[in-house]
Amino acid sequence: MAAALEVESTLTDRYQTTVPETVRRALKLGKRDKIHYSIRPDGAVVMTRADESKDEDPVLGRFLSFLANDIARHPERLQSIDAGLLKRVQSLVGHVELDLDAPLSADDE
Repeated sequence: MAAALEVESTLTDRYQTTVPETVRRALKLGKRDKIHYSIRPDGAVVMTRADESKDEDPVLGRFLSFLANDIARHPERLQSIDAGLLKRVQSLVGHVELDLDAPLSADDE
């Protein structure tokens, strides 16, 4: 029987981790792909690549992929937003404070 390849990663304070490269290759994972976890009665957890969810909008996914590819191929087409739009956005969210390094609250876990 062939020996299993074992790898490990570390959890951050926000319970996040990076999926090791060997695992990403084995599962053929790319950016924005979803991962499925199966928890067995003995406590073992099996991680697999998730199938495309029926809840996801396939048209939206394709459109976002189209945008990402178009931006990658033609970065010269990107334009900055004008000062008026920026001011409007800031007026809507300027008072919102966000600390990306803060630990998650119990409600967010």
